[in-house]
Amino acid sequence: MAMPPPKVSVALPQTGSVQDWDEYPGHIEAVEMVEVKARVPGYLDSIHFQDGAEVKAGDLLFVIDPRPYQAELARAQAECKRAETRLELAKNDFQRATTLHASRAISEEEFDTRNKAVRETESSLAAARAAEELASLNLGYTRITAPISGRIGRRIVTVGNLIQVGGVTTPALATIVSMEPIHCYFDADEPAFLRYRANRQAALPCELALVNEDAFPHKGRVDFFDNQINPKTGTIRMRGVFANADRVLVSGMFAKVRVPAGPPAEALLVPAVAVSSDQGQKFVLVVNKYDMVEARPIKAGRQHGAMVAVTGGLTTQDRVIVTGLVMAHPGIKVEVVDTPANGPAASRPGKVNE
Repeated sequence: MAMPPPKVSVALPQTGSVQDWDEYPGHIEAVEMVEVKARVPGYLDSIHFQDGAEVKAGDLLFVIDPRPYQAELARAQAECKRAETRLELAKNDFQRATTLHASRAISEEEFDTRNKAVRETESSLAAARAAEELASLNLGYTRITAPISGRIGRRIVTVGNLIQVGGVTTPALATIVSMEPIHCYFDADEPAFLRYRANRQAALPCELALVNEDAFPHKGRVDFFDNQINPKTGTIRMRGVFANADRVLVSGMFAKVRVPAGPPAEALLVPAVAVSSDQGQKFVLVVNKYDMVEARPIKAGRQHGAMVAVTGGLTTQDRVIVTGLVMAHPGIKVEVVDTPANGPAASRPGKVNE
C-alpha cells in the first residue's frame, strides 16, 4: 500500500519595506560628571542631602565651619576702614601742603612726600579691599552647592572631619552625574562610518536597548563622530544622545545600539523558519506546479523579526514550504494543506523595521 504524500503548508513571499540596521555594543555615560570638592579647608559642619538623591544646580550640599572665615572677613573689613581713614588723612595733608607750597611755605621735598603719601595710602586701600573680597569669597566657599543638576552619590566624608585642600589632591566629598539627556558611546567599523557619512542628513537616528530588553525602545540621534579612526582596530568612536525622563538609563550601563544601515527599501520577505543552510549556502524548499518539492538557492539578506529578506532566487509566485519541512525532500510529491492566503506567513505587505 503506497504511503500518502507528506502534508505541508506553504506561503508566498511577501513584498514589504524593510529597514536594515547595524547593531553595536555600547556603553552609557553621563553627559556631565562632577566631583564635589571643597575650596577652603576646615571642619565639616553639616550635610544637606540624602545619598543617591537627585539635586538641582545651586542646592546646598555641605557646610564647612564658617566661623574662622567670618572672623577673617571682619578683620579684612576693619583693615579696609582703617585704610580709608588713612587715605582721607593723607588727602587732607596734601591739600594743606598744596596751599603752603603755593606760598613757598614748605619745601619741594615735603610737598612731594605728602603727594606720594596719598598714592601710597590709595594702594593700601586697594589691597585692603582685595583682601576683603577674598575673605568674602572664602566665607562663601564654606557653603558648598551643587554645580550641576543630577543624581548625587554617597557622602564620602562625614560631619566632623577636617577637610584639607591641596589642588588636585583635594579629596572629593561626593560625585554628581547628570541624568538627562544621556550619552551612549559605541565603535563602528570604517565601511559603516563611510556609509553613515555619505547618507547623513540633518540627524542620524539611532536606537538603544538595555541588556534585558529585546526591542529597542529608546530613540535618539548620533551627535558625535570622533576625529580619527583607531588604526589598531579600524573603528571610529561614535556617540548617541538619548532622552532619559524616566531615568531608566544609568551611567555605566552596557547596552545595544543600532543605526540605520541605509534608507528603507522594498524586499521579498519569507519566514525565517523556511530558510535552511547547506555549507553556507542558503536555500528554501518550494512546491512547483506539479506539487513536487524543489530546493531553491536564495540570496538571503538580514532577518527582520520572524522574517528574512530575500534579495535573489525567489519571486512572489513561488510557494515556499513553511511547515512539514522534516518530511519534505527535493524530488518528492507533497500535499499542500494550506493555501497561500491562509499560510502562516501570508502577512500583508508593509514596513518591517525589526
